[in-house]
Amino acid sequence: MNRNKLISLIVKIIFWVGLIVFFSWAFSNDMFLPIFEEPGAFFNLLGEHLILVLISGSLAILTSIPLGIFLTRPRFRKVEFFAVNIANLGQTIPSLAILALVMGFMGIGMEAALVALFAYSVLPILQNTIAGINSVDEDKKDAARGMGLTNTQILWRIELPNAAYSIIAGVRTALVMNIGTAALAYLIGGGGFGVWIFTGIQLFDNAYLISGAVPVSMLAIAVDYLFRGMQFVLVPKGLRLARQAVS
Repeated sequence: MNRNKLISLIVKIIFWVGLIVFFSWAFSNDMFLPIFEEPGAFFNLLGEHLILVLISGSLAILTSIPLGIFLTRPRFRKVEFFAVNIANLGQTIPSLAILALVMGFMGIGMEAALVALFAYSVLPILQNTIAGINSVDEDKKDAARGMGLTNTQILWRIELPNAAYSIIAGVRTALVMNIGTAALAYLIGGGGFGVWIFTGIQLFDNAYLISGAVPVSMLAIAVDYLFRGMQFVLVPKGLRLARQAVS
């Protein structure tokens, strides 16, 4: 076992031991009591949180991937710098400031929270789409042209399959960040688990705080593993093996 694998194994062991210790402490101190006493409220908050993430995340994916593809075409490369820096505003401006700005234009409610989360999610997907497509070897594309493939066929058969790992990684990063940031939607009336998290903070009640924060963390971990699985399924085997060899 080489040094990197040993370190990875130790980190995983520490993680799982810490997780077991935390949940043992939480259950023994009734820190999840609100979930069992108010299951209706819990599932309502879960539904709101999922709606926030699914709608804003889907809109970000449907916007960023096509935009990234367009910006890698020769005729649109001149506007890449401008488009990426506009998207960058969603990351450089603090998430609370984005919520405040959107609230100023749209008022409070779930719609305003969706717009803010959308703006926050665009950049990672857009950047990874552009980087993934630009990283495709020119020799592969030249060989495809020599075989008579059109630019559209090269995009779908060469560029996107080779860029899939990077694109999915961008989506994974954006959605995991989105799940955590969605807790702040409570501040502008967007609902979600932020209701319990901020209730716990305001009342100094750790049970509400943990009952809201832990499901958010578990959702983020579940989405991360889901998209890791998608990378395994959608990325060609040869590219996966090549990346593993490099790492």
